[in-house]
Amino acid sequence: MIEPDLRDLILSEPERFLEDRDVMNALVAANERALGANIVDLRGIAMQRLETRLDRLEDTHRSVIAAAYENLAGTNQVHRATLQLLDPTTFEGFMKALSGDVAQTLRVDVVRLVLETVQEDGDTDPIRRRLGEVLQIAPRGFVGNYLSNGRNGPVRPVILRPVTSLAATVYGPRAGDIRSEALMKLDLGKGRLPAMLVFGSEDSHQFKTVHGTELLAFFSGVCERILRRWLG
Repeated sequence: MIEPDLRDLILSEPERFLEDRDVMNALVAANERALGANIVDLRGIAMQRLETRLDRLEDTHRSVIAAAYENLAGTNQVHRATLQLLDPTTFEGFMKALSGDVAQTLRVDVVRLVLETVQEDGDTDPIRRRLGEVLQIAPRGFVGNYLSNGRNGPVRPVILRPVTSLAATVYGPRAGDIRSEALMKLDLGKGRLPAMLVFGSEDSHQFKTVHGTELLAFFSGVCERILRRWLG
C-alpha cells in the first residue's frame, strides 16, 4: 500500500507528477510489466514516439535560438566595425583602422587590402611602404585569379573558404598560420581596376562555405564607398 502522506500528496497535486518525465516513464514501465509479455500497450508505444518527437523538437528549438543569438552577435560586430571604419579622416588612418580596431572587432588575424595596378613599381610608393603589409599591390588580373583559385568562370563577390596554395601571394610570411579566409571583391568605380578585401583567420572553422555572407557583403559595400572617396 502507498503511504498515506504520499497518497494524499498525489491526489492533491497530480499535475506535479504528470510534469515529471522520469516519474511518468517509471509509471508507464511498471504498467507494461504488469500487463505481461503477451500484451502490447499501444498507448505506451505512442507516448514513446511522442517523447522522441518532442526531444527532436526541443533540440531544433535550442539550435534555432543559438543560431539567432550568433547572428545577432555577428550583426553587432559588423556594425561596430563599420563605425570604426568611418571614423578616420585620412587614407592612412583608414588603413590603420582596418588592420587594427576593425580586425580586433571582427576577430580576424590578418587583414589585407589588395589593389590592382598597371604600374610595375607600385611597391615602391612611399605610402605603400608606410602602411606596411596591410596594403598589397598586385598586377592586373590578380584579384579574379585569386578569387577563382586559378580557375575560369564567374566568381561570387564574397567567398568564404579554406586557404589555398595561393595564400602566400597575399599573406606573405603569415601564410603558414592562416587556415580560412573571407574574400570580398571591391568595385572601385568605372575605369578603375578591381580590388579585394581579405580577412584571414588561424581558425579553420571561422570562414566556411556554408556560412552566410550577407553581413560581409554589407561591410565590403561600405569599404567600397570609402575607398572611392579617397581615390576620387
